Amino acid sequence: MSEPSALRSVRRALISVSDKTGIAELGRFLAKHGVEVLSTGGSAKALGEAGIDVIEVSRHTGFPEIMNGRVKTLHPMIHGGILANRDDNAHMDALEQHGIAPIDLVVVNLYPFEQTVRAGAGFDDCIENIDIGGPTLIRAAAKNHGSVAVVTDPEDYARVMDDMHHNDGATGGELRRGLAAAAYAHTAAYDAAIAAWFPRQQDEAYPDRLFVSAERRQLLRYGENPHQSAAFYATTAPRAGVATARQLQGKELSYNNLNDTDAAFELVAEFTAEPAVAIIKHANPCGTALGASLADAYQRALACDPVSAFGGVIALNRALDGETASLIAELFAEVVIAPDADADARAVLADKKNLRLLVTGAMPDAGERSPTLRALAGGYLLQDRDGAVVDEDGLHTVTKRKPDEAEMTDLRFAFTLAKHVKSNAIVYVKDRASVGVGAGQMSRVDSARIAAQKAAEAQAAAGESESRTAGSVVASDAFFPFADGLLVTIEAGAKAVIQPGGSVRDDEVIAAADEAGIAMVFTGMRHFRH
Repeated sequence: MSEPSALRSVRRALISVSDKTGIAELGRFLAKHGVEVLSTGGSAKALGEAGIDVIEVSRHTGFPEIMNGRVKTLHPMIHGGILANRDDNAHMDALEQHGIAPIDLVVVNLYPFEQTVRAGAGFDDCIENIDIGGPTLIRAAAKNHGSVAVVTDPEDYARVMDDMHHNDGATGGELRRGLAAAAYAHTAAYDAAIAAWFPRQQDEAYPDRLFVSAERRQLLRYGENPHQSAAFYATTAPRAGVATARQLQGKELSYNNLNDTDAAFELVAEFTAEPAVAIIKHANPCGTALGASLADAYQRALACDPVSAFGGVIALNRALDGETASLIAELFAEVVIAPDADADARAVLADKKNLRLLVTGAMPDAGERSPTLRALAGGYLLQDRDGAVVDEDGLHTVTKRKPDEAEMTDLRFAFTLAKHVKSNAIVYVKDRASVGVGAGQMSRVDSARIAAQKAAEAQAAAGESESRTAGSVVASDAFFPFADGLLVTIEAGAKAVIQPGGSVRDDEVIAAADEAGIAMVFTGMRHFRH
């Protein structure tokens, strides 16, 4: 293998691309430098229409394309020309003996398999969009990068042309090595997409091997803490949200910003019928509400815990308007994310130079059963996203008193909110707005106490005389193992409770509810979030 700094003159190039972006410019550059261009099918046609002389691969090999193009570049005249190590005399003798011309530059990108799948094409069409010759060309050229340059991304054409321009028509070893690394990543991602797709065609949710393909979007300043390095990667078919968002203003997003923003947007996506706002701090909601308008929902969400909201992430399920933006501008927030933002909102927040404003163009489907992945030491945990929603048929009143219509509305809202609070989760809700949130405690009793305490503190800070939890409803993400946690919520003034049920002491808990005269509804569904 040649030294990394070795220059290799480009006298012959092979161009066979699905994405034809930029190939006319590249072709003209190569022709200007006296490079002979080999090409296939659509690429040859596009280059010819741009006035570039092209030699069809079939003419070069003396063998026609067959099987509807499945076989066209799989030929010794092509692969011998690519794989010959220019520093190996035996390789060069073999080229001469068999009349094989060296190929010094390979420009290939692959059939649009993932785009075909995303477009909902049938099985046979997807199979036909699995490229065979392309990956073979790429891997051959990448293996022999000491002698051959391989380009798989149109964005790299400029780098190649610049390198050849400064090296009198040659490519440098450093460039070739970098391009080879990118080429292997390209084919690996392509194969991973196919390997992930095939099991799904047989309803195999958890195949024997897990393949993950993602593209780096951003090198982050650091991870959760300054001593940790980090980067942000997006899958090739990202879910609407932080991975698809366009940042309109503000500082670079941090690791914690991205994590909290994802949590916030996933929460407001649960609510489609009415304007909703969620304020997130450290991946937990410190205020969530529905409202007659976004401005109304925002004010009600903020009222839950305005102290914790400072420096938080704000998510909205409607396009941000000027009125709501003006209210948000009064608070120090790290990130605002919404499906869109109108001109008035953008103008209002433009003065908040450090505030990151993100627009996604769409809301994610809260019920989508897409996979989620978490790393462990030496492995991964893979599961379905928690997209379950309890419907009317799934709710079962277990107490003597039944919740009235208003309480039932709040109970459903509270249980949906609890799904997005770290376990053990206790949420107090009144009139479709959170008034107290207890998150991430080892004891459900402590979560109930903390949530009530937070509500009391916010009430006192607002100068209100009436208890915010009096007459509220409460949601618990999992069952009450004992009656003690429920008794804390009753003492705080809750009038109705929603929980999964399923404890061996359910009868004891129900009896405590009946004694207090409150309503209790079982869902039969748990929403742990760790």
